[in-house]
Amino acid sequence: MRVSIITGGGSGIGAAVARRLAASDQCLMLHGQGAEAAGLARLTSVADACRSAGAKVEIRTGDLAKAGTGAELVDAARAAFGPVDTIVHAAGFADRRDFASLPREGLERAFAVMAAAFHEMAAAALTDLTRNAHGRVVAVSSFGPHRFVPGATYPGSAAAKAALEVLVKSLAIELAPSGATANAVMPGYTQKDPGLVGALDPATWQRVAKANPMQRLAQSDEVASVVAFLLSPDAAHVTGAMLPVDGGLTLM
Repeated sequence: MRVSIITGGGSGIGAAVARRLAASDQCLMLHGQGAEAAGLARLTSVADACRSAGAKVEIRTGDLAKAGTGAELVDAARAAFGPVDTIVHAAGFADRRDFASLPREGLERAFAVMAAAFHEMAAAALTDLTRNAHGRVVAVSSFGPHRFVPGATYPGSAAAKAALEVLVKSLAIELAPSGATANAVMPGYTQKDPGLVGALDPATWQRVAKANPMQRLAQSDEVASVVAFLLSPDAAHVTGAMLPVDGGLTLM
């Protein structure tokens, strides 16, 4: 049985990864913010779908910005299933506030959820991940640290994603002697689940859908398919990679 932790598991890319991995040989610990009833319902629905596909599934909620939440998640996965084989950190958010409008607490929260929580989880699971060559870590970054145009700089969340990418590359070096890997995917503008709009209003979503050469939004499952590849034995010699899944957005 393979034990995986997936943050952001209640919607979007995290949920799509969970559904792709779900099978009879998989144990999934799905984490969501769980701050409100609708979010918990979404997380529970994803868990039910994964169980229907044969996976063993547990869910856990909590604020990843709070120190200790990530390590507690690793402990919970071990207690439920055994040593951790895989971490997929898909939790995150886009903060549209510009440089002058971004308060310090906003920047700190972005770093806490996206970078610090990733570091905490990976560090807590390091002995598990390095016990053989099958350890896999994938972080979901963004186009934000790689594309700077007027009105779309996302300084808070993009800076946190840039820090996340540095942590992934550093972790890749430390995992390498064991054969375990760490990589990141960098989605472009990605279609939200029904009922969710994220940081953009509907008119802006229509505009950014045509911002890349393919002139459409990515689908969550298209990003999840790349994550699934990075988690597979076929990607055993891929580590420290930052793979764009953005329809060519960062080429422009």
